[in-house]
Amino acid sequence: MISIPGLFLTMGRTDLAASVLRTFATHLRDGLIPNRFPDHGGDVPDDHYNAADAPLWFVEAVGALADAGGEAGEFWPAVREIVEAYRRGTRFGIRMEDDGLVRQGEPGVQLTWMDAKVDGWVVTPRDGKAVEINALWYNALRRTATLAGAAGGDPGRFAEDAERVRAAFAAFWYEEGRYLYDRIDDEGRPDASLRPNQLFAAALPHAPIDLDRARGVVAAVERELVVPLGVRTLAPSDPHYKGHYGGTREERDAAYHCGTAWPWLLGPFIRAYLRVHGGAAARARARDLLAPVLDHLGEEGLGHVSEVVAGDRPHTPGGCFAQAWSCAELLRAIPLVAGAAPNGGPP
Repeated sequence: MISIPGLFLTMGRTDLAASVLRTFATHLRDGLIPNRFPDHGGDVPDDHYNAADAPLWFVEAVGALADAGGEAGEFWPAVREIVEAYRRGTRFGIRMEDDGLVRQGEPGVQLTWMDAKVDGWVVTPRDGKAVEINALWYNALRRTATLAGAAGGDPGRFAEDAERVRAAFAAFWYEEGRYLYDRIDDEGRPDASLRPNQLFAAALPHAPIDLDRARGVVAAVERELVVPLGVRTLAPSDPHYKGHYGGTREERDAAYHCGTAWPWLLGPFIRAYLRVHGGAAARARARDLLAPVLDHLGEEGLGHVSEVVAGDRPHTPGGCFAQAWSCAELLRAIPLVAGAAPNGGPP
């Protein structure tokens, strides 16, 4: 879902984007889409639906398809089903709370993109209200209101819920640090770990924070998380930070979302950066960030971008040598830094 705008829409391939969305819509279950499909075909097991963010990314992909001039009307029933399922509550404790925000999680299950798990050990537990889930939820409600209007429905309720979420989202603001909490647990305790998940509150088409707070988010991420080739998943100042990615499976998974940098996150960082700064100087800064990634295209896999890089110097690439969302976000960023409109045709 994250890769669809870059791999397809930026390249003008709306038909392929619709085909992928159609496949996932066919497998929609209780408002959720599969986190993955079985390697050897057959029915999708229930435990493959363990992603609280994927359905919300589906809604965003449908909205992006409509923005790119594609036919999005066929996906309106799926979008409506997703939003209604989150409102009433669905599997894995995913539900809209009284304040309008979405909480998710149950013991032993990883539901966000930070999903490393080793023999029952969930490395990055993020139960409760996660910042990117609620940024995506606000964006999804706004997208759904627009799609409802296009489908001849009533956008009012979706727009009203979005306003509630925007007001409640203020609870994520960490005034002392001038950035957003990563999550708020079910007891109301905020987690001030400096992570990149907050970027989506500034980078999505519909942002639940104002420009002043978005500037704080961008500044904090740029100061502590941005490295050549990617964005760290945890600040080096955090006691849980792991700057080396390697070793045994357990050692790799322990570092996977606790300091390891991900190239795909440069995409939302650049979009957030351009939103809060704008102008030629901001595009020049973004081009500087992309230069190492473009050089990397001939290093690990020709024409591809690696999955991860180490948080510490020399930021050695690791994981898959060809990662879909790494390539997709590069394709999205190139026309942006050249001054073109999003989804404005091939770079």
